[in-house]
Amino acid sequence: MDVIADQYEIRQARPDDEDAVVEFTEHTWSDRGSSDYIPRIFQEWIAGDGDDQRTFVVEAGDGDDSDIAAILQAVVLTDHEAWAQGMRVNPDYRGEGLSTRINDAALRWAREKGATVARNMVFSWNVAGLGGSRAAGFDPCTEFRWAMPTPDEDAEPELAIGDEADAAWAFWSASDARTDLKGVALDSDESWAVSEVTREKLRDAADENRLFVVADDGTRGFSYRNRTYDRPNDEGDEETWAEYAVGAWADLDACRSLFAAIARDAASVGAEKTRVLIPESARWVSDVAASRVNVSDEPDFVMAADLTRARFE
Repeated sequence: MDVIADQYEIRQARPDDEDAVVEFTEHTWSDRGSSDYIPRIFQEWIAGDGDDQRTFVVEAGDGDDSDIAAILQAVVLTDHEAWAQGMRVNPDYRGEGLSTRINDAALRWAREKGATVARNMVFSWNVAGLGGSRAAGFDPCTEFRWAMPTPDEDAEPELAIGDEADAAWAFWSASDARTDLKGVALDSDESWAVSEVTREKLRDAADENRLFVVADDGTRGFSYRNRTYDRPNDEGDEETWAEYAVGAWADLDACRSLFAAIARDAASVGAEKTRVLIPESARWVSDVAASRVNVSDEPDFVMAADLTRARFE
């Protein structure tokens, strides 16, 4: 418990907070024609709270007059990496500095768990969210877009596709993609989170036939399938998605072959939609566009907080 003045208390979320949380989050993105995900997953969030995950709320008032003023979840992804997500402040309590206070509490908790860095993701159009992240101690880390190849069982890469994990690791270690992405890609366990690519992740992907290496007169690119999952579309019908942690390549021909391999793999696992994290720059986006692969309209920004700073001790 962390008391902020007399009227606010930061504590772990409870099941009976759901109605109050839903009330102020369900219309978060209504001005953009989309709905917030928190009302759909609040109970799943708190059910998963434990040693490596905690959902925090700011409670305003007390007793029968209490209200939920803010929410944030922190997740420890690896032995040194944490993720912060779902930062929302009730419009009735904005301007009280609650986003910074709840962030500090969550990141202190992550630091106690051994994390030395925490990251979050903010839509590039969310100027208020970006400002709040900076005020809470996050600095710019990287930016990316989604490439979205159409699953195609008949897709034929023009270059050879292999599955050698150590070759992929060597390529990644020296690649511009790694530099641009600051070494991170989609995390394999936490949806929408990023964590560092490791040799072990690539070896696991190879062992499970999820690694795709462009290998033609040397290693020229790679990707790996992170997971598959089902989620409803705008009409409420379930769709199967295949998610690829990162796409990295050396040249346009390698890009074309890599996305052909991804399209073929996505079809093989029954996916109807895909998303592949790619770095955000004219080079990467234009290569994907030249390969006739769809790209998201806007980038997403990743921010990072150094948890060894005094404010998080």
